[in-house]
Amino acid sequence: MAAPEPGFQRQLGLLDSTMLVIGSMIGSGIFIVPAEISRQVGSPGWLLGVWLVTGILTVTGALSYGELASMMPRAGGQYLYLREAFSPLWGFLYGWTLFLVIQTGTIAAVAVAFARFTGLFVPSISETNYIVPPLHLSTGYAVSLSTAQLLGIAVIAVLTFTNCRGLQYGKMIQNVFTVAKTGGLLGLIVLGIALGTGAGNFSDPWAQRAMDPVAPGLTAATTYGLFVAVCLSQTGSLFSADAWNNITFTAGEVMNPKRNIPMSLALGTGTVITLYLLANAAYLAVLPFEAIQHAPSDRVATATLERILPGTGTILMTAAIIVSTFGCINGLILSGPRAYFAMARDGVFFPRAAELNGASVPGWALILQGLWAAFLVLPRTFDGTRYGSLYGNLLDYVISAALIFYILTIAGIFRLRRRRPSAERPYKAFGYPAVPALYILGATCILGVLFVYRPATTWPGLAIVLLGLPVYAWFNAKSRGTGSRES
Repeated sequence: MAAPEPGFQRQLGLLDSTMLVIGSMIGSGIFIVPAEISRQVGSPGWLLGVWLVTGILTVTGALSYGELASMMPRAGGQYLYLREAFSPLWGFLYGWTLFLVIQTGTIAAVAVAFARFTGLFVPSISETNYIVPPLHLSTGYAVSLSTAQLLGIAVIAVLTFTNCRGLQYGKMIQNVFTVAKTGGLLGLIVLGIALGTGAGNFSDPWAQRAMDPVAPGLTAATTYGLFVAVCLSQTGSLFSADAWNNITFTAGEVMNPKRNIPMSLALGTGTVITLYLLANAAYLAVLPFEAIQHAPSDRVATATLERILPGTGTILMTAAIIVSTFGCINGLILSGPRAYFAMARDGVFFPRAAELNGASVPGWALILQGLWAAFLVLPRTFDGTRYGSLYGNLLDYVISAALIFYILTIAGIFRLRRRRPSAERPYKAFGYPAVPALYILGATCILGVLFVYRPATTWPGLAIVLLGLPVYAWFNAKSRGTGSRES
């Protein structure tokens, strides 16, 4: 078993923990993703149905994680759960993927989203306004530095610095911006539902409209096609509601963690999913379904508020998204390094990451994360006509891998119930065994569909995970040589 938690200060109460869950979940996805989902499923009813499936999976996952969090209320969260339920290797593979892509790639993506929306106020901030024009490294890949990329890197640097100064700074930023973004989203919902006329979407919500094929010759017009469309749509909705597990990384700094972490998971995910469902209802109340499907640049929330408040809606929604993305970046930056800290304590990450600075936070882990996330902002993809972002491809690749780790973690509840029946469990998974099993079943269905219909983005994700095997062997060999591994 790992040694007692060293040096952390328990400064996160229930409110702070809940704000971290909510703030890490709400980024820019809810304002954009409904457009793509609506094109796939083809009806207002199934647009809401996709988000309902997301809500069920997210809340059941969070309620299940509460048991593991109460058993192991220490820094590291999901890394620890996989290590203890299965093996140190599985814990490392998750932590490796978290650092390489999941956490850092998401930070990079949300930071550039922040910059893009800021560019609507400051036109000189643009992904095509280059400080360093694209330098092609090979066919299909380049690096560049635009003003938007520079602002994204600057945001990462500023929030990494403030979090290095101490948890009190990180939680203050998180609380302020989470309240602001939640208020903004709630305002959109109230205006949309109160002033919307239904836009013809609720008279026959299940009637099929125009839709994109989900595979060659397959659309949501058939029962099987609809099943595939709902599963594939989860890649957008599930990951718009992701990062709820980040609170478990900070368990070493949560007051009364055996109570507050399970409660914050339930309160936070329940709040966000309710807001997400109501937001989609507001979009449907204001915009015709075709307008949701074809919103300019997929900015459904902006189109909704502009319809309600012509001339000012775009400005207000842009400001709300800037606030939302800033708070999301802070939550991701704050929480991730606690997992790397736990890995370094076990001898399977860079040793300096296991050090706490004078502010009792893992300063080196924060810096390593910030440097890698900033680097991921720079590489570009090139399809011959336009430039994309490498982190976007990487995030697509690890969607399936992230689901595998979620499934394994919840399966770990069953395994630990058998292996450690007498272990202290201040909170037991709600509805065990049915509720955790429901998550495993639902996520496995989605995963299977992704492997069949999105092989180009699922199999490379497994390759990224498997790249961790030689890295794990190297860290293990180094750890044995220095005798630094925790017992």
